[in-house]
Amino acid sequence: MNIKRWIERREGSWRKLEQLLQRAEKKGLGRLSTPEVKELASLYRSVSADLARARTAKLGQTLVQDLQSLTTRAYSQIYQGARRQEWQGVWRFCLWGFPAAIQANGGYIALATAIFLGGGLVGWWFAWQDPSFLRLVVPLGLIDLVQEEGELWMGSILGVEPMASSNIMINNIGVSFKTMAGGMTLGLLTVYILFFNGLLIGAIATLVGQNNLALPFWAFVCPHGALELPAIFMAGGAGLLLARGLLLPGRYGRRDALKYYGLRAVQLMYGIVPLLVIAGTIEGFLSPNPGIPDILKYLMGAAIFGGLVAYCSRQPQQTATVDSDYRPQ
Repeated sequence: MNIKRWIERREGSWRKLEQLLQRAEKKGLGRLSTPEVKELASLYRSVSADLARARTAKLGQTLVQDLQSLTTRAYSQIYQGARRQEWQGVWRFCLWGFPAAIQANGGYIALATAIFLGGGLVGWWFAWQDPSFLRLVVPLGLIDLVQEEGELWMGSILGVEPMASSNIMINNIGVSFKTMAGGMTLGLLTVYILFFNGLLIGAIATLVGQNNLALPFWAFVCPHGALELPAIFMAGGAGLLLARGLLLPGRYGRRDALKYYGLRAVQLMYGIVPLLVIAGTIEGFLSPNPGIPDILKYLMGAAIFGGLVAYCSRQPQQTATVDSDYRPQ
């Protein structure tokens, strides 16, 4: 091998890689254009081959070290830079993507909310008119505790807050995914979960109201419910999106419609999980805390809900798109 001629032929690629690396290291990989990123990856592979050849032919320690430095820097930019971009994508979704998904699917979320509230009104009405109705939907132990001892059940959380918080998170996330997946039953399971949970809340509201425990009960619910209930409504909206793809595909094929609405449902679920983690933490540590006055818990709940509304109302940037990765053809 003519070493001098080989070096002259390959030196241009090394200089080009050095230039791209300097720009990427100074301004970030994201500032390179798509063709430049592709060229950077291609040059990294070719220079890696040059490094292997230089080592095999023992072309000199200086040249080997220079090529080693180039390949190390290129590897760092391509792979670690890609990971940074992934985290940046997560951050952009949290800032803009999730609010955009909520706004784009607001009608489905509103319908899920209406189903839940309808169940709540039915549960409240029947429990108020017929006390025996309570025993059909509310656990008997809970009824006996409230009616016979005049106490709420939240005290069981005290002393085991970390375990209780974890269990609450797991349960709520499981219910949310089940609610979304219920869309694959033509929405029947989604509607049932929403309506039944509303029915349960309505019946419990009657139970605590009749036993003069409404104020502490709703004080307990407010801080975490400000996040937990909207998250469940969003999961219900995701389930209704799936049902829409199955039942009303429109002029598109059912498979294409299901992919399209399924993507929108999954985008909602990405944001629901963090909401439920926060809500579970609040429910485990803050909501049952007897040291916090009830009025303060109401104010906390109002503030948390106001913050959620403000967050969900954020106007997305031009680059924050929803359902753009797949559209029915």
